[in-house]
Amino acid sequence: MRWLRTLLLLILLPGCAAAAPDELHLFNWNNSLSAETLQRFEARCGCKVVPSYYGSMEEALAKLTAGATGFDVIGPSNYGIVPLVKLDLLQPLDKARLPHLGNLDPRYADTPADPGNRYSVPYDFTVTLLGYNEDRLKALGIDPGSWRAVFDPALLQRLKGHVTVLDDPREVIAAALRYHGHSANSRDPQALAQVAATLRAARPYWAAFNSQSYIKELTVGNIWLALGYSNDFYQARMDAQAARRPFRVGYGLQREGNGMTLDSFVIHKRAPRPDLAHRFIDFMLEGPNAAEITNLIGAGNPNRAAREHIRPELLQVPAINPGAQDTARLEQLDDLDAPTRRAWNRLWTELKAGQ
Repeated sequence: MRWLRTLLLLILLPGCAAAAPDELHLFNWNNSLSAETLQRFEARCGCKVVPSYYGSMEEALAKLTAGATGFDVIGPSNYGIVPLVKLDLLQPLDKARLPHLGNLDPRYADTPADPGNRYSVPYDFTVTLLGYNEDRLKALGIDPGSWRAVFDPALLQRLKGHVTVLDDPREVIAAALRYHGHSANSRDPQALAQVAATLRAARPYWAAFNSQSYIKELTVGNIWLALGYSNDFYQARMDAQAARRPFRVGYGLQREGNGMTLDSFVIHKRAPRPDLAHRFIDFMLEGPNAAEITNLIGAGNPNRAAREHIRPELLQVPAINPGAQDTARLEQLDDLDAPTRRAWNRLWTELKAGQ
């Protein structure tokens, strides 16, 4: 037994603890990075990427604030960075380990959510909009260029049972606020009351609150209209084409304006492998790797060095590469104050309960 006592002593001695395995634990949005990109990083670093996913920022924050640990890199939306910093769950970036940081487009750097990019590096942006079955909506005479298509019962009655919205109060309420001409970040109780009435009237016509499988449902034709993310609708279009569906999946901006969400990489304060976390973030800052987010996933790109590697036809899609006029109507979501957040969550709970 002498060997066992010696082994235990070595384990307990300072500096002799076993090193964390060569694994990068990534906690990020569904469908945010391609398998090809992760495999290329694994080949580069000689490590394994272990991904975990979430469907809404609220879901991610709930898990992290409840004490979930073991993650190295997290991919929150900008409005999720503020509460993570307040909860002391992030570690500042070591920018000396990020030699490609200068590739960021200044328009997407130094945001109010993280002044000076102390904690975060933006890697993509998505637009919240409507995706749809072009053939079905054309036959029904419904214009998807307005939020009215998903919120007006007069139109929804033609689509009943074939509409989904994200299971995400921040995104759906923000879209309804824009529909009524308010800021997506409005804290006005009267505006929220107006939105509450609209959502309650529309709710009976929606088939589901769905942040997980609406790509598939749209691709196979079960859903004709969905409120979701631009990169997801890009994927649905590609999947429908690959499956030779007898219809085309479309997606586009709404006249009343859309929410734009900037997603960033941050490092958990208790990351097991902060070294791999920095390597991964810098890998994603390289132009060709950043471009894969657009070419393979269909997300917008805040990386200047990526542009020359993005397929030209994608640069013509307003939801992926918005022009100056479109950009003026895109609004990033801010972190809400506590009273507004409680009011929104209460409305969402009642809405899902059919109240």
